[in-house]
Amino acid sequence: MWNGRNSDEMPPVLRHTARMTRDVADDILDVLIEENPLDELLQGLPGTAGRLPDPREDAESDLRARASRIAAEARDGDDLTSEVVIAVAEGVATRVESRLVEHTMHDSAVSPLSRVLEMVPEQRPQTPEQERDFLRLLAAIPDFLARSGQRHLDGARAGRLPVARRVRVAIEHVDAHLSAPQRDPLRKPPLTSEDERNRLLEERIRPAFAAYREVLRDLPGRSDDEPGLCFLPDGERTYASLVRMHTTTERTPEELHRTGLELLAELDEEYAEIGSRVFGLRDVADIRHRMRTDPALYWSSGQELLDAARTAVSRAEEVAPQWFGRTPAQRCRVSPFPEDQAPDAVGGAYLPGPIDGSRPGTYFANTHAAEQRPRFLAEPLAFHEAVPGHHFQISLAQQLTDVPMIRKVAGFNAYIEGWGLYAERLADEIGLYSDDLSRLGMLAMDSARAARLVVDTGLHAFGWTRQQVVDFLRARTPTAEVEVQSETDRYIESPGQALSYMVGRLEFQRLRAQAGVDLRAFHDGVLATGPLPLSALAREVASWSRRG
Repeated sequence: MWNGRNSDEMPPVLRHTARMTRDVADDILDVLIEENPLDELLQGLPGTAGRLPDPREDAESDLRARASRIAAEARDGDDLTSEVVIAVAEGVATRVESRLVEHTMHDSAVSPLSRVLEMVPEQRPQTPEQERDFLRLLAAIPDFLARSGQRHLDGARAGRLPVARRVRVAIEHVDAHLSAPQRDPLRKPPLTSEDERNRLLEERIRPAFAAYREVLRDLPGRSDDEPGLCFLPDGERTYASLVRMHTTTERTPEELHRTGLELLAELDEEYAEIGSRVFGLRDVADIRHRMRTDPALYWSSGQELLDAARTAVSRAEEVAPQWFGRTPAQRCRVSPFPEDQAPDAVGGAYLPGPIDGSRPGTYFANTHAAEQRPRFLAEPLAFHEAVPGHHFQISLAQQLTDVPMIRKVAGFNAYIEGWGLYAERLADEIGLYSDDLSRLGMLAMDSARAARLVVDTGLHAFGWTRQQVVDFLRARTPTAEVEVQSETDRYIESPGQALSYMVGRLEFQRLRAQAGVDLRAFHDGVLATGPLPLSALAREVASWSRRG
């Protein structure tokens, strides 16, 4: 009987199926690269150099058609890779059909500005060929901005208006960029010769930004009272599709909204328990108010914040082998956000290293306005973004062998962000938090993710205003005001994405309880597959837990 190891020994039918699976896996990866080559370029995938996405509607429609054909082919298979391919293809179709590019101004995953001014500067050409590719990338920026501007105009004519507040932020970003040419982030990647870059920046790219600004200036916009997708044509259907894509479940906005409220009520009990030890307070509102307003709980400098992040990551790396049989080949680098990105960035974020291992993954801690950032978030953020969170999950996926590339890089948010949130609670189980104040930070992160279930669905399914979201976050979480504002705008421009964290965390915890194996075995098992839709992950865990 074939043992599953040597493809040359497979029966002919299985060899044909394996070849077909590899082919469709390669085909859908090509579609992902076409959809956003910058995302894949940062992972070092071939075929991405010197390219920007094509935001034209006909180009995106072609991508959707290709993805649909690939999904149809993959349905002839019955293995895990086929299931991944189908889910990835359906995700491409959902993103194209959502038309978010038309009205998203500043979200890092979609907006033209963030792609050009945040992702392009992350390139680090090392060879003459890579320098030529980078210059081709720069040369593509004017057309990309022009085409993106046209999509904004097309969307506005069809009634898919951006939120006016976000348009103003985008204009301010362009103005800041144009007013400081010597601090242009596009100058950051080192080149051996600067002449060609300087010519492109002065003659083509800066005029293109100025033209894009004019498009933004004339765009009509929605008010803060109508920020959700439900106020746009076909918005309810679009949001339902995005919920399915981001959660990889069939859970409805109504169900998710209710789950969020239930979780927040449960967390209040933990706040009272730990808050009584830290502050001598049991009233949850008083505890959250103290966490938000006590100056002693905030950082005095960006360096102090950065040092705390590095200490937390180092402590987690030291004990990780007790709880993981497999650990990443490279340690996680911890750096501050670049100065030009920090004012609009989240509190912390992980940038994976390229898949060839030429650069380690990096946890970026936001040291901007450190005096407005609470101390108690440093440890849970580090455990989520770095170790044992995203750095472990993504690096170990990159190190997988004998699986198609798509199995290493598929971006299933519920798996990826669910693991990051699971890592925050795991850190408490294995004793990584240094004190009860940091454990309150864990609860703060938990309540923020539970609140996301409420406010994301509130915005996009139930017609909440921006102020309703702000008020809810202030009342039900200890989130600092600077984060309340930035997070609210994030949920407005990234519909559905915020749901993935808690949905995924709850599923990891459910599967662990069902598996009946020790922690090392569970962690190695769920990280040995690469990112999966949650339904596929559940079947995999059930399969190997039955085998013992």
